[in-house]
Amino acid sequence: MNLDKVFGIHEQALQLRARRAEVLAANLANADTPGYKARDFDFREILRGQLPPQVQLAATRPGHIVPPREALPPAALQYRVPQQPSLDGNTVEVEREQVEYSANAVQYQASLRFLDETIRTLRTAIKGAAQ
Repeated sequence: MNLDKVFGIHEQALQLRARRAEVLAANLANADTPGYKARDFDFREILRGQLPPQVQLAATRPGHIVPPREALPPAALQYRVPQQPSLDGNTVEVEREQVEYSANAVQYQASLRFLDETIRTLRTAIKGAAQ
């Protein structure tokens, strides 16, 4: 059984949602910092990049090291363009950040719930009886 197929993209989605929550929380924490530039990333685009490639690379010798997959490449974090920039150069729009943070939290919970149900189903299949 390939667990990657069982869990799908939800493992990567959880990592990206957690990282996005950190970025959005940093934006909210610096809402009053002059000159602070709000940052965010395109979740869908990054998650699309996390999907397994069509061609798999293989470590064919003992010295080959498979690099760990970064949840968020550094270049993916971009500055947000404000709708109403403030005079002090801060680009954090608190209402927008709160909405984005809340939506991200709900989507994080949905992925977590999916993984929980999948694990529960696997546990039931292994034990052979519903609990």
